[in-house]
Parts: sequence; C-alpha cells; structure tokens
Amino acid sequence: MALLVYPCVFTVFNSRNLIFSPPRTRLKFSASAVKCSVKSGEAENTSAAIVWYKHDLRVDDHSGLVAAASQYRKVVPVYVFDHRIVSRFSDEMLELLLFALEDLRKLLKEKGSNLMIKFGSAERVIGQLVKEVNASSIFVEEEVEYELCRMLDNVKEALSTESFEGRNPEIVKWSTPFYDVKSLEDLPSSYDDFKKLKFPIVSTILAPTLPGPPVDLFWGALPTLDDLKKFIDNSSNVGSSKKEWISFKRFSAQSVLQGKKLDKLGKAKLKERNQESSSYKTTQRKPEKSAFVTRQGNLVGGGASLVLNALAAYLRYLEGTARDEWQEVHDKQLEAETRKGASFHALFGSALLLGIISTRRVYYEAIKYEKDRNGRFLSPFGYSTTTAAAAIDTVSSVEWYRLLTLKEQIRKGDCYSIRTWRWNGHLIQYTVAGHEGPPILLVHGFGAFLEHYRDNVNPIAEAGNRVWAITLLGFGKSEKPSILYTELLWAELLRDFIIEVIGQPVHLVGNSIGGYFVAILARLWPALAKSVVLINSAGEIIPGYSALPYPKDRRTSGAAWLGARLLLFYLRFNIRKILKSFYPTKTDRADHKLVHEMLRASYDPGVTVVLESIFSFDLSLPLNYLLEEFGKILVIQGIKDPLCDSKTKLAMLREHCRGIVTKEIDAGHCPHDEKPNEVNSIILEWLVSIESEVSPVASLQ
Repeated sequence: MALLVYPCVFTVFNSRNLIFSPPRTRLKFSASAVKCSVKSGEAENTSAAIVWYKHDLRVDDHSGLVAAASQYRKVVPVYVFDHRIVSRFSDEMLELLLFALEDLRKLLKEKGSNLMIKFGSAERVIGQLVKEVNASSIFVEEEVEYELCRMLDNVKEALSTESFEGRNPEIVKWSTPFYDVKSLEDLPSSYDDFKKLKFPIVSTILAPTLPGPPVDLFWGALPTLDDLKKFIDNSSNVGSSKKEWISFKRFSAQSVLQGKKLDKLGKAKLKERNQESSSYKTTQRKPEKSAFVTRQGNLVGGGASLVLNALAAYLRYLEGTARDEWQEVHDKQLEAETRKGASFHALFGSALLLGIISTRRVYYEAIKYEKDRNGRFLSPFGYSTTTAAAAIDTVSSVEWYRLLTLKEQIRKGDCYSIRTWRWNGHLIQYTVAGHEGPPILLVHGFGAFLEHYRDNVNPIAEAGNRVWAITLLGFGKSEKPSILYTELLWAELLRDFIIEVIGQPVHLVGNSIGGYFVAILARLWPALAKSVVLINSAGEIIPGYSALPYPKDRRTSGAAWLGARLLLFYLRFNIRKILKSFYPTKTDRADHKLVHEMLRASYDPGVTVVLESIFSFDLSLPLNYLLEEFGKILVIQGIKDPLCDSKTKLAMLREHCRGIVTKEIDAGHCPHDEKPNEVNSIILEWLVSIESEVSPVASLQ
C-alpha cells in the first residue's frame, strides 16, 4: 500500500516521589511494578527467593531484586544460558552479554551476594534450583516477546507438575515501568491522546543490600565466547541447512548485492580487504575506560559504570573533551548519526536491551544534565542540546511501544492473535494462522500493517496452509525507531523473520512496496523463498539492465526532514480520500477501521523518520533484474491502479521476466483487500500448482 503515515515532539514529565506498593492484579503499573503475594513475616522463614536474570543485568533500579531482598533472608540471583535466549544474539551481542554478566557478578558480590551461572533449558534449571535452595518465589522480569512469554509459561507449568516440600513456588513477575500508568485497559491507543494524560516518569530506585549467599552452592563459571558459541550450536539441534540460513544474517543485503556483482577475483580481493580492515580494527588501542568492549567495537557495553560514563560523554558531545574515552564516544557518535538523533540507539540500544541500565535511568541522567547546564532550570520549550533530546526521545519512544505491545496482548474480540518478535532490539508485531500445510508470508505496503490482510489470513489458512502476516518496522503498531530506513533494511527484516520465526522456506506475498521488498529477498536469499506473489508491486522493468553500483551513504537531508513533515500534514487531512482512490470498484472497503488505524499510527513517535525514507528510497534495481533467476512468480494486478499504467507494466513483465504468471483483477492498488475472495482464490490455486511441482521442503526448525 502506498500510503504514508509521524509524531509530535515528546513532552515528558518528572516525578520525584517513589511509591512502592506491589499490586496483586496482573500488570498494574505502580512504581515498583512487582506482582507478588508474599505473606507478612515470611522473610523470617528458611525459604529462599530466586532472582532470575534475563534482560535486566544490573543491581540499580531493579524492582525484582529490591522486592526479593526485602521479603526473604536468602536470595539467589541466577542467569540461565538458555539457547532460546542467547541464540538470537549476534557474536558482538554475545560478547556484550559476557562482559555485562562479569560486571553484574562483581556488583552483586559488592552487595553481599553472588551470581549463579547455569546452562540448559530454563524449565529444567529453575526447577532443580528451586529444590536445591528451597525457594518459594522466583522473581522474573515481565516479557513482551511471544517466544519468551511462552518460555515463562513453560517454566510455570513445569513447576506446577513438580513435587516440592511445602507449597509450590510462585512466579513473581515484575517490570521497570517508565510511565506511571496504573491500568493497561485505560491506556489510549493513540500517542497523541496518551501525551495529553501527562503521565509522570517513575523515579529510579537504589540497589538493595542483599543477604549473604548460601555457602554450600556451586555458583558456576562464566564461559568464554567460543565456549558459548559451541553451546549454542550444540543446543540448537538444527541441521546443516538451518545453520547455513543463520549464516545469512552475518552479511548485510548491501554486501550480498555487491558480491553478486563481482567476479571471483573481485570477491577474493573484497574478502582480503575486509580481513585487513578487521585486523586493523581489532589491533587499534582502546582508551583505558573504553565502553566499546567488544572486538568489533561498535556498541556501548561492559558494566553499568562504563555505560553511564559513556552516557555522560554522549550528552556532553557539544562541549568537547580531553578525556580519551569520552573522545572515543564522540567519534563513534559522529559516525552513527546517520540522521538527527539516530546515534543514541545505535550506540546504547544493546545496553538497554540487556538491561545494563534502565530506560528511566537514562531519562533522569539526561534531565540532570539539562538542569546542570541551565542553572537547575528545565525549559518548557524543549531540550537545550540535541543529545539530551535524542536520549530522552529514544527511551520515551521505546517505553511507549512496550506499553502498546502489552495492551495488544490483552486485547480481546479480534480475529487475530497478535504476537511480538524483537528484531535488532525493536518490537515487531505479527500474526499466524493455521497449524499445517505450505507456509505463506504476507507483506503489506507503505503505510499499512498486518491487518491490511484482514480478509486473507484466515481464509488462506483454512484452505490447508499456515499463514504469517507481519507489520514491518516503522508501521502500524510495530516500533518506529530513529534509524535510516531503506528498502534493503526491510528486506533484511523479512529474511531474519523467516529464519528466526517461520523456520522454513515460504511463499512470499507482497503488496505495493512490500512486493519490492520480497523481490529483493528472493534475489539475495533464494533459498528462503518457494515462490513470489506480487500484488500491484512497486518497481520498474528496465530491459537490458546492467548492474550499477548501489548507493551506500543515504544520510537524510534537511529537505527530507521538511518534506516528511509537510507530507504528514497533507496525509492526515487526506487519508480517507486517498484510500478511496485506491479502491475504485469497492470504495466501501476503505472503511473507518482502516482509516482510523492509519490516523492513529500517524501520531506514533518516529513516523516522520519513516516518511523521510521516501525521499531516499532507491528503487533502481528493476523487477526483471531482481526476479531473473527465480522463475516461480505470480503477478496479481489491480488493473485500475491509480499509481501506474497497469496494462503497460504487465506487458513489460511478461516480456522481460522468465516464468511469470499474470492475473488481472478489476480493482485498484490493493486488490487483496478490495476483492479478497477473488485474490484468495488465485493465491490458493497458485499454491496448489507450485506445491504439486516440487517435493515438500521439510521444516528446518
């Protein structure tokens, strides 16, 4: 879909009062956000509490640790190397994890405790540890990702089937709320409405003094990076094909595209240059207090003190510095600022994901800097530095999407079960229907979301297929971070979704620009695609195309910044009219629900950043080049598409794309939603024909 949809400036409010009142109902967002029901006086008995660390690797501002220490005389912190958690991390993220755990263990020891290290499935490890320490409660951070939520449920179910002395242990879920929201049910879906409620920012809490660790426990040793990678390989239980798929993620779409344009000699030279560059990078001397602790040196990490020191350097970028480790941050900052504010998440996003520091700690550090800079005064007109604005806007945005995701999880009455997947640290929504049969992935167009396939998902699934629909990064209720959006980035997202979530080759279906994304995927990673279905796809046909150098640097300009905001203003007042022009034969399908969600999304933080991408899109790779080696292509074209000459485009596709099948429909730009029954029939017929030609591909999960 070719609609485009951005937020207003953040307004954040300060709360200095900490209210520590653990609620009994699920996810009441008090300052502590700890859900527990420990009886008064139970801290005096011989039972213990387990604090299960996952993405909360800190002692400061840790509500679960505070609650456990205040209620139990024995507290056992533990980190479980479960392959379902660590296998999702890149090598650099695994390095950051090990550094963070080393620092966490040191900090816990300083507080009188220790950190236990365990390997294996969480269900088995937690169950054994409960028996070993006689634990009556397991404190664990609330999750939003579907697979991790399912893992927590599995642990709870496993504990319920075990036999324990006394009462069965209780799972105590906690969170570190940013906004002081009391009830998710009352949370508005519009960020514009949310800002009007002026929720205060919850204060941070200090690290507790912990009871001494039990002396008769084996605490375990941290693995090396190589040992950890071997553990992941041995635990994942995947075949050679899946391991090859995982290797796809090590190379960007840009590098794969370049590789396809080089001869063997060129590839050898490119590999040699990359090795020389990598060797140079790893041998450069780092400052003594460098927060770039990994071999690649791209991300801020280490322990809490290193991250906070790097944050102080980041905020003071405009002031200059004589400190070597601060100058290193400034150099990395400049390199990562592909657009205004993008450098903060690029550098600190991984530390936030691992929970080395909390989002609200970042907020208060930035506010403190603002006050120190302005004589203890906070301006009502915005922040005095772009760095403080970038830090505050980023964490505020992250927390808004987390709240929105939690609200979606308790939504009832809709035909879709919404799930959440985390990609590069960002929350992505998707749905899946059907339990068996050929897998299909539905990809929406610009400005749309997974619900644009509202009348396609279930009918195609009910015909004996398994259907996924995804809301791409930057759209709908998926996160909209301040990054540089490109067609290659979205193709990489689809690649990783197939590898991590679906786990087997899929039939790719894409509408509008979504069709262009799946065409890129089919060109660069053909092993992931069984066939390609393009529905009024973006992209041109250029006869005799010869590959040209693909642009690397696409930093946004001032013109793009202004153009995005003017475009947003225009779209908000014309969405209904534009939508109806896309549905020429059934204008009633451009209904209130579709218009309302597009308007809602247009106020989300980060939308103008997505709109800026329109001014830097590069669609120079023609469809005939992207699909020339694929062969199994179905083109469904709404013949009344107002965005192109459909007759001419179909004629060009038939002439210049090998193995293509075309179907014309009396519809506009979105025939799958305008005439879903007709499109569903065509897709189902196509699936039957393709599946009958090739032997079924077994799942690689």
